[in-house]
Amino acid sequence: MSVIEDNGRRRLGRGLAALIGDASSEFEVVERVRGLRKVAIDLIRANPKNPRRIFKDDELEELAGSIKQHGMIQPVVVRPIAGQDNGFELIAGERRWRAAQKAGVHEIPVVIQDVSDREALEIAIIENVQRQDLNPLEEAMGYEQLVSEFSYTQNDLASVIGKSRSHVANTMRLLKLPEPVKQYLNDGVLTAGHARALIAAPDPTTLARRIVEEGMTVRSAESLAQATIAEPHGRAKAPKPDKDADTRALEKRLSDALGLKVEIAHRSNGSGEVRLSYKSLEQLDEVIRRLES
Repeated sequence: MSVIEDNGRRRLGRGLAALIGDASSEFEVVERVRGLRKVAIDLIRANPKNPRRIFKDDELEELAGSIKQHGMIQPVVVRPIAGQDNGFELIAGERRWRAAQKAGVHEIPVVIQDVSDREALEIAIIENVQRQDLNPLEEAMGYEQLVSEFSYTQNDLASVIGKSRSHVANTMRLLKLPEPVKQYLNDGVLTAGHARALIAAPDPTTLARRIVEEGMTVRSAESLAQATIAEPHGRAKAPKPDKDADTRALEKRLSDALGLKVEIAHRSNGSGEVRLSYKSLEQLDEVIRRLES
């Protein structure tokens, strides 16, 4: 695997693309990657430092069905386990390995690479980030591993991962959130954008619960968090929810019909209110006349 010297730090080079790039067939993989072979699936173990921790059963079952029908098209990347003649540890491709087990496959194609712990972690993180397989919290934990175990700076991470420094910094800040908020992230009910808005809030857990219950957009969540920070006692009024196109269209229809400004506000329980704004008593009289006629 090629590496590039960069200010004294080795980082993954073009060889990584050959290892984890998409392949439409096993033939293409063989053409691009030397060292491809088949290995008994029970000789491979998971990597305990894999940043990806969540594997959804329904997704594994779907992939297992595909493997039963078409076989495993793309190999996993492994490295030899020190002290074991035929043992291998996964570097990239744990989801495929788990699905192959469910499919009852006995051997799977692998690419064997003799890499360090640091390089193995880099490959695992990069593969998952490129495929968008990690949730935001898993991504943050992967970055934290590289920082704590291998003394990476955020600039180093940005260079190796192929992301901006601000993305790395904002992602790692998610680790400061309370556990209930992290669980919302893991469950997929909060996005990274929602969660980042809560980092500086005095009570992110309460705000997160409210955001989820009311189905707030990221923009509304940011407004809520900012208002909470601005309030001296950490309490804030609800931000105005973003209106959908149907509501705005209905407001325009009523406004055109009445000649007045009309605002419609929906509540989460299905109720709401219609507000009419008039500029003169004559306009008010006209509205009353139309309602009574």
